[in-house]
Amino acid sequence: MSPSLFFHLVLVETKKLMSYRVDFWITMVVALVVNLVILWALWEAIFAESGKELIGGWDLNGILAYGVMVFLTGRIVRGGDLQMTVATDIYDGALSRYLLYPRHYPFIKYAQQVGNILPDLFQSLMMGLVAIPLLGISTTADVTPLSLLMAIPSILVAHLLFFLMSLTPQYIAFWADNVWSLSVMLRFVTMLLGGAMLPLTLFPESIQVVLHWLPFSYLFEFPTLVALGKIDLLTWLEGICYCLLWSLLIGLLSIPVWRRGDLRYTGVGI
Repeated sequence: MSPSLFFHLVLVETKKLMSYRVDFWITMVVALVVNLVILWALWEAIFAESGKELIGGWDLNGILAYGVMVFLTGRIVRGGDLQMTVATDIYDGALSRYLLYPRHYPFIKYAQQVGNILPDLFQSLMMGLVAIPLLGISTTADVTPLSLLMAIPSILVAHLLFFLMSLTPQYIAFWADNVWSLSVMLRFVTMLLGGAMLPLTLFPESIQVVLHWLPFSYLFEFPTLVALGKIDLLTWLEGICYCLLWSLLIGLLSIPVWRRGDLRYTGVGI
């Protein structure tokens, strides 16, 4: 796909999303406030019960900052409103028109996903800059302009990895009548093992070692730790490279599934 076509698709999708700007901001603010209230109530009770100042290497303000940032980054990584778009195209028969294009279907869908998350990326950075200072000073997190800048490519490569991981479950729509449960399972597993539900430092050390060699931590925990200033430059570069390598491997594994499924596709639903 040519860069000009890619950016055109990104721009079109971004304009579509920003057509309802008031809803875009209100939904985000309400979700952030609700998430923050729940996080504060939960972790304040946990710290009070434990009597400790640090849990899993985090103080109270630090783990609240982690919860806020992983919420903000996670919604971008998962792809916004287009998480089930591939399966929907297969079920509706809308895939047919894409097969007529002289461009590979996954590249088109990825461009649309990027266009869908760019406004969310800007919005999340703005919300993070407002919310994190309100939580108070933390000895275990240090958000700086540099850490936020480093977080942007971290989030984008994490989104690419999640997009490629979600392709194969959605390709099962060529054979199955409903793949929603597979997508829900993928979301739950990636959130649990990727650090979206709680920091991975709270897992047993043996589990942490295993998770280090799997791609899940690069989806949510890695970009969040980068934003919170917990990752140095060398580790950041290594993380970006590992995330891209996992993306390449998972993308290659999805190709045979697409080819077999494409042979079964009949265009039903048009």
